[in-house]
Amino acid sequence: MTISKIHRLTLTQFRNYTAASLRVEADLVALVGANGAGKTNCLEAISLLSPGRGLRRATLDDIANRHGDGSWAVSAEVEGALGLATLGTGIEPRRDDAAASSRRCRIDRENVSSAAAFGDHLRMVWLTPAMDGLFTGPAAERRRFFDRLVLAIDSEHSSRVAALERSLRSRNRVLEERSQDSHWLDAIERETAELAVAVAAMRGETVMRLGAALAARGAGSAFPSAEIALDGWMENALRTETATAIEDRYRAVLREARPRDAAAGRTLDGPHLTDLRVVYAAKAMPARDASTGEQKALLIGLILAHAQLVAEMTGITPLLLLDEVVAHLDPSRRRALFAELQRLGAQVWMTGADPAAFADLGPAGELFEVEDGRLTRQP
Repeated sequence: MTISKIHRLTLTQFRNYTAASLRVEADLVALVGANGAGKTNCLEAISLLSPGRGLRRATLDDIANRHGDGSWAVSAEVEGALGLATLGTGIEPRRDDAAASSRRCRIDRENVSSAAAFGDHLRMVWLTPAMDGLFTGPAAERRRFFDRLVLAIDSEHSSRVAALERSLRSRNRVLEERSQDSHWLDAIERETAELAVAVAAMRGETVMRLGAALAARGAGSAFPSAEIALDGWMENALRTETATAIEDRYRAVLREARPRDAAAGRTLDGPHLTDLRVVYAAKAMPARDASTGEQKALLIGLILAHAQLVAEMTGITPLLLLDEVVAHLDPSRRRALFAELQRLGAQVWMTGADPAAFADLGPAGELFEVEDGRLTRQP
């Protein structure tokens, strides 16, 4: 089993960091400091070394240090699926007469086409306070959350989701035209159906396997198990029907719905509308009806099960980023979390305001103080 690890992290003009670097030796890393010190910024920087837009989904300009020249960079010496490597990403300074700079990604100082290539080296899973309202928020947030879980298993998933969104936008634009080209619509809908089935198939496989992993956790964990399912006809139909049959059916659905979708200005059927249903297993209760504390515990249990699943399916134990994960846990649950993380065998980066909350990390842990964009190892 390969374990995704960062040995050294370097930040340049990244948010409130002008220049910072730290070397990591332990598996459990805690970043402690006051609110606004830059703890989450550090986790965000690490998250950009994985496929996608990072844990904040921020624009490139928002990431740059306000007092810099608009450029920023993140670099890390990592150990992953392909051994030791140096991953880097960022944007270069913008000239006055130049268009906005695009993000660059490098592996061992050689340019690669996109951040998707980072998935060949590291797998990554994260949990942030922004996810605390996941079970009560809009379906789009749960769908994005689940797609992120799929992405940790299949590094091409986000590319397929993005391609599906582009294809749907193309269809919507053609439907807006007074004189529609039916042949062009047929071609777009054929592509849309192929992409939709590919996205739905990987979601379906992931939810089935993750559901089994959650059930296997049982009642012995301090973090309760959940039952999960996807509320999307395509993902569920793929359990018993072939991909070709589903593609044909979706093309027929799209063709029949052209007048309706044209009037609505959007496509009203498909996996771009799928929702994730979560039930608190022990109480047979929808997660949205659980207490705030129960929802947090369910979410932690879901992330832990997912991390174990990533390791089993890919042979790569993912790196975990857990932002403010201990803030609302009592001492016994904190100890239980640290014990589960050690059993997982992953490198885990956590943040918190109180150093005392990480006192039970023991020799497997390493503490860094974050203050005004500076990272200092604590004894």
